[in-house]
Amino acid sequence: MRSILTAVLALSVTVLAWAQVPESRTPTLPHVIVETSLGTIELEIDTVRAPHTAANFLKYVDAKLYDGGRFHRTVKPDNQPQNEVKIEVVQAGTNRERAADLFPPIPLERTSVTTLSHVDGAISMARSGPDTGRNEFFICIGAQPELDFGGKRNPDGQGFAVFGRVVRGMDVVRRIQAAPANGQTLTPLVSIISVRRPSGAGARW
Repeated sequence: MRSILTAVLALSVTVLAWAQVPESRTPTLPHVIVETSLGTIELEIDTVRAPHTAANFLKYVDAKLYDGGRFHRTVKPDNQPQNEVKIEVVQAGTNRERAADLFPPIPLERTSVTTLSHVDGAISMARSGPDTGRNEFFICIGAQPELDFGGKRNPDGQGFAVFGRVVRGMDVVRRIQAAPANGQTLTPLVSIISVRRPSGAGARW
C-alpha cells in the first residue's frame, strides 16, 4: 500500500510541475515598428520558421538602413495589365543614399520548407532570381497564394520568402496601397521615417 501511495504522490507532483511550466518557454518572436509618413505598422518577424530571411531583415533594421527608405510600389488589380496572375502588395526598400552599405543576397527560404504562406498581412522578401533577395520587402493585401512555392506569379515557380506578418497597422498598409501612383510607382513615394525593434518581445505567430 505504501508503494502505491508513493507512486501516486510522485505522479501528482509530476503533473503539477507540468501544469506550472510558464508559457514563456514557448519561443517569442521579435517585433519591429515601422514609422511611415502615412502611419505606424507593427511587424512580427518569424525567426523560428524563416530564420535566415528574418535574420537578414533584422540586420538591416539594426543597421538603420530602412531609416529614410520608402514604400515605392503599389500593386493593385487595375495596374498590372501585363500579368495574367494578379496580386495585391505594397513594396518597400532601404535608404537609397546608403546603397553601398547593403548586405550580400541571401538564399531563398521557400514556403514549401518554412510552411509559411502569403496570407493577408504577410511580409515577404522581394527578389528577381531565386537567391537574389537583399533589402526589398513587400506586404500582402489579402491572401496571395500564387506567391507561394509552386505559384504562377513568378515564372520559376519558386515563390517568395515569407518571414513575418503585420500585427498592427493593416489600415496603414491599405492606405499606402491606395495612395496616388503612376502605374505601380507611388507618387509621391511614402517615406519610411524609422524602423526599430521595440523594447518588448511579441507573441508567437
